[in-house]
Amino acid sequence: MKKFMDENFLLETETAQDLFHNHAAKMPIIDYHCHLIPEMVANDHKFKSITELWLGGDHYKWRAMRTNGVDEKYCTGKDTSDWEKFEKWAETVPYTYRNPLYHWTHLELKTAFGIDKLLSPKTAREIYDECNEKLQQPGYTARGFMRRYNVECVCTTDDPVDDLRYHKQTKESGFEIKMIPAWRPDKAMAVDNAKKFAEYVTQLGEVAGVTISKFQDMIDALQKRHDFFNENGCRLSDHGIEEFYDEPYTESQIETIFEKAMRGQDLSQLEIRQFKHCMLTIFAEMDYDSDWTQQYHYGAIRDNNSLMFKKLGPDTGFDSIGEFNTAKAMSHFLDHLNAEGKLTRTILYTLNPCANEVIATMLGNFQDGSCPGKIQFGSGWWFNDQLDGMTKQMNALSVLGLLSRFVGMLTDSRSFLSYPRHEYFRRLLCNLLGNDVEKGLLPDDKETLYRMVEDISYYNAKNYFKF
Repeated sequence: MKKFMDENFLLETETAQDLFHNHAAKMPIIDYHCHLIPEMVANDHKFKSITELWLGGDHYKWRAMRTNGVDEKYCTGKDTSDWEKFEKWAETVPYTYRNPLYHWTHLELKTAFGIDKLLSPKTAREIYDECNEKLQQPGYTARGFMRRYNVECVCTTDDPVDDLRYHKQTKESGFEIKMIPAWRPDKAMAVDNAKKFAEYVTQLGEVAGVTISKFQDMIDALQKRHDFFNENGCRLSDHGIEEFYDEPYTESQIETIFEKAMRGQDLSQLEIRQFKHCMLTIFAEMDYDSDWTQQYHYGAIRDNNSLMFKKLGPDTGFDSIGEFNTAKAMSHFLDHLNAEGKLTRTILYTLNPCANEVIATMLGNFQDGSCPGKIQFGSGWWFNDQLDGMTKQMNALSVLGLLSRFVGMLTDSRSFLSYPRHEYFRRLLCNLLGNDVEKGLLPDDKETLYRMVEDISYYNAKNYFKF
């Protein structure tokens, strides 16, 4: 019987073990999409407890705890202690067998704190105290964890109105790890809620120093902010969308939609989709002109539980995989940009694994030889960044594209303990290749295999993003 989470965890063959330990494991981390709080990096945040570090804002854990019958006060409540919340998480962990949370939990304990014990009600107090003791030591701060995991660069997720003060502060401090902003303009196209949209546009105008009275004024303000982000090192955009849009529109229609939204009037579904289509196109053209990479995360149904959304707001664990018939719209969107000579480097992420082959085949339509893997299939995302989801994504990409040119893993996380997800991914990658070699499906060409895992783990991203 193989020991749980030993040094060869997930590595089923000698070839896989060689690829991981001697090559993939040594590569630095480029975390090109995350949700870290820049202020924590700038101020080298010191965590008061493992609960703050581990459970604060972690909707993955909250979903599991709720499913296990844990009262909400132990997830997001303000009147329960850190120990009480940790204790409830420890009670839940043994029930997460075969959920990726079980692997992540113990990989994080092992790599961050050197703890090999299994978390359960029996070990909870001991592990809680040991983690908290170490959190008081040098090297267990926000920057300390980034150094511990050999991080070279992170890209945060930032709204166009953000002043990027903490990115500037971090750079001026001489911190050796790059923290780069990434442009996330979702609120600038969120006309679904006209009142909130109008409030946001007003804020945008104030930040950009532009009086916004018509649609073009808003675009001018966004362009100023896009330029500002570019001047501060931004090289990527990111869009969280339900689906791609294909509704034709005219300039006059968009102007009318904008005016209605600014008055707080409700819009029809057609008007909403026309406006979003227009904005995605304009943003894509901005990105091309600045030589950025654009990312599209699509396929989520967000805030399903309206009662809890009213209580807690977004990103609290009430989102799920959606079903959207978006292949043609995606194709038309990319084709329009390509025909206009405005298609920049692009990464496509789907939340629904049913679309893996859809995206994997879409890539080849718009590769143009200008750089390796110009159009990328993003790694298994959100509900899919686990053993089965990442393996399926890599298999689809392998069969229908070039896995060798893949830019690899990202955390997509708010946690400074999420970097072991890169290790998890790299182990799966090496296991995939190692098994093929052992089965005779790939040659035992060590030079090619070594280069491949090092490229996917690090070099492809380094060369692709041009940080």
